[in-house]
Order: sequence, then structure tokens, then C-alpha cells
Amino acid sequence: MVVNGQEQGRERPHVVIVGGGIAGLAAAFFLRDEPVRVTVLEGASRLGGKLAVSEVEGVAVDAGADMVWRPKTAGLIAAAGLGDQITLAGTTSAAIWTRGKMRPLPEGQFMGVPSDMDQLAASGLLSPEGAARAREDLEMPSTVRDGDVAVGAHVARRLGQEVADRITDPFLYEMCAGRAEDLSYEATLTLLATTSDKYQSLAEAAGSLIATPHPKKTGIATITGGLGRLPDALAKAVVAASPGASVRTRAAVRELARTEDGWRLGVESAAGTEHIAADAVILAVPAGPASRLLAGATGATQATAELAGIPYAGVVDITLAYPRRAFPGGLAERGICGYRVPAVDGRVVKSVTFSTVKWPQAAAEVEIVRCRAGRMGEEDLLQRDDADLAGLAASELAEATGVVGDPVSTRVTRWDDSMPQYLVGHGDRVARIRTAVAAQPGLALCGAAYDGVGVGHCMATARKATHQVLTSLGTAGSAAVKG
Repeated sequence: MVVNGQEQGRERPHVVIVGGGIAGLAAAFFLRDEPVRVTVLEGASRLGGKLAVSEVEGVAVDAGADMVWRPKTAGLIAAAGLGDQITLAGTTSAAIWTRGKMRPLPEGQFMGVPSDMDQLAASGLLSPEGAARAREDLEMPSTVRDGDVAVGAHVARRLGQEVADRITDPFLYEMCAGRAEDLSYEATLTLLATTSDKYQSLAEAAGSLIATPHPKKTGIATITGGLGRLPDALAKAVVAASPGASVRTRAAVRELARTEDGWRLGVESAAGTEHIAADAVILAVPAGPASRLLAGATGATQATAELAGIPYAGVVDITLAYPRRAFPGGLAERGICGYRVPAVDGRVVKSVTFSTVKWPQAAAEVEIVRCRAGRMGEEDLLQRDDADLAGLAASELAEATGVVGDPVSTRVTRWDDSMPQYLVGHGDRVARIRTAVAAQPGLALCGAAYDGVGVGHCMATARKATHQVLTSLGTAGSAAVKG
């Protein structure tokens, strides 16, 4: 796919964005009204990265990310012309399938950290001993952290290992397919890490954040027909609004080098190898590809090494369609949009979404269930064939929900090396990367590797990147870019 605007305004500085995922397309969108010419180069055959949608048994179902919630994310969707198609989730209540039963996730919890010990004990998520251990957090002296620590170790120290294993770890899996024992407390639970320094108890700190009003929160939302529709909408908006804009697929950037007056990119496409000159470059690709491209940029050695040190996990999404009658008592009647499964229970599937309950506007004559498997250290799972993965997911779903019979349709989507892992010290690593990149005029980075893996976080990094390159080019950018 190649979408081109008219070749005009050649005097405008040329900004090349490497990567046509949501971060790269958002960056291009933020630049659409600026005095620059924009080119987006995507190596794959389609735009969107981890945003994709296709039909399963006649129902449009996202194969990757399926929701947004940040107010500015909803604003961008509206600006792209899809505002009248934003729809809220039917329910966001979730459960945890553990210790042989489907158990409610306690309402008094913040990002996998409980605050109400009575609710926690009543949920049955923990053994009596585990519930008693969690209560000790309320009386323990405050924990002084000397720098960053692992989420799992910190939660276990305060609330006990059972809380870390059966509540916090499943939350972090759903967030980034990571392991609580490896992930950075400050980078993954940033708000809690900052707030907890003001409280003796970790549970009390979590409770204070639950009680804090969020007047701008729009709620969990998607786009009618799937969030995977957003990338093409952004691309079309960019081309329509920006003179000379070009959004290209099957255009893989293999080389990036400094020149006297900007940058030169080596691009491989069906037409062969070409070289493109740019006044500024935004790298909106994962950390590994960004590291390899920066290897050719003089003075970027530190950024290259630091980017290469960010590991990625692969996951597989298994989408199953069932007749509505297959779920005893009905699926929507259970009052939850899905459930999580603690890794300590030894199951293959770690997260399940009841898509036609979460997004009731998609409901048809079938129920759609999305199962996610794979995490850091479980890369071999992605090598199993589709039928094997679908069978494993269906078997575990039947055990958890009582669904009767086989699915009438399945879809297996592999996301290799898709989830960046924010290991202990991630925040300092990102600071070093940004310092090194800032020394390269006309260069910026954006995407999931830095400040958060969600769609909204990726868009926020794109906004920062566009402001950075516009400043380098001699314009501070419009309020839309700065906001």
C-alpha cells in the first residue's frame, strides 16, 4: 500500500517517520498541520503494528489491542474522523480463575495491589494464611527503597507472596506479558511507586489512589468495528491534510546515517533500494530495530547499547467463537468481561476476554472469546501449530467456564517480540537513551519501549517526539503538538 499526497511544498523540511504502527501514525497525525513534509515508512505489508482487526464467524474482532481510555486518545480518535464511532465497554469487571474457582477481583485494588483487606479475604483468592499475611502490611513500618526494585519483591515484602503471585503478577501479565519478579516497580506502577513514599502501608497508598477522583477519565472505549480501524483512518487524515505527505508500506528502512545537513535513510522496497534525505527522523519502531538503525549514526553508541538492552516478550492471541447456547446460564449474565489466570497455577492461557460481553455492540449469534498465552520465557509456546493452541485454549476455557462443545471458528494471531519488558532500572535506562538521542539534531524516538505499552502511552510519546523534532527544525510546533 502506498498513499501519496501531491508533491508540493518542497521547501518544507522533510520529516521521515520510521514505523507505521500506532506511535508512528500518531506522530504523523500530530505533524499534519505543521510546516513540514511527512513521510511514513513501514516495512510490513500493512499499517498498524499491534492494532489489527479481522472477522471471526462474521464478527469484526481485534486481533491485538482492543481498547483505549486516556482522554487525549479519545480526542485523537475524534480528530481522525471517528469520534461518532467511539463506544464504551459494556462492563469492565473482571475475575481471577485460581485455586479451582472463578473468583471476583476485589474492587479495592489498584493495578494489582489490594487496599481493602476484608474484601481481599472474602474474595477467596488467597489462603487464610495468605490473607492474614497481607494484613500485616497495615502494621509494618514503612519500607525505604534505595532506588528501583522489582514489583514482585516489593509487593511480597509488604503484602506477602500470595498477593504478588495471585493478584499482582496476573495484572502485570495483562499489562505487558511480564513477570512480577523481573519488572520495575517505578516504571510499571509509576503512580503507586511515587505515592507509596508518602504512606506507611502499601495498601493504604493503593487505597488513596482509588479514592482520587479522575474527572477527565472517559472510561474504557473502542471504535465500532474494532480499534484496528484506527491506523488507516490516521493515515488517510495525514495524507488529506499535509501537503506532500506519503504513507508507505513494504518500505523497510535498513540504513540510517547522518549527513552534513540532516539524515539519509536506505530503504528497501519492491522497486529495489533507494535513499531518502530527511531533515529530521522519528524512529517509531521497537527498541531492537531502533538500536540497529542507530548503529550507523555517529555519536549514538550509548543509545544503541541501551536500546539493545530492552528485552521483548512474545504472545499469542487465540480467538474462539461459540454458539451463545454453549455457555450454561449465558456469558453476559456472569457480569464479567473476562478473567486472569495466575502463572503459579500452571495454565497455558493467562488472560481471557469475553469480547462480545466487553463490547456488546459486536454481539451476534455467537460469543467471541479471546485467550492470550505466552509471556517472557515462554517463547517456545508460539512455535506450536494453530490447531494445538486453539485446542489448549478451548480445553482450559471449558474447565473455567463450563462451555459445552467445540468452538465453531478459531483465529490464532502470533505477536513475536511484541511486548517490551520494563526491567528494574528501566526509567534510568530510558533517561540515558533520551540524553544520547537529544545530542543528535533532528532525531527522536517514540513507541511502547519507553513510557508505557498502552495505545495512549504510545500516542503520548509520539507527541513528545514531534515537539522535539519541530524544536530542532526551528519551530516549537502548534498547540496540538505541544498539548
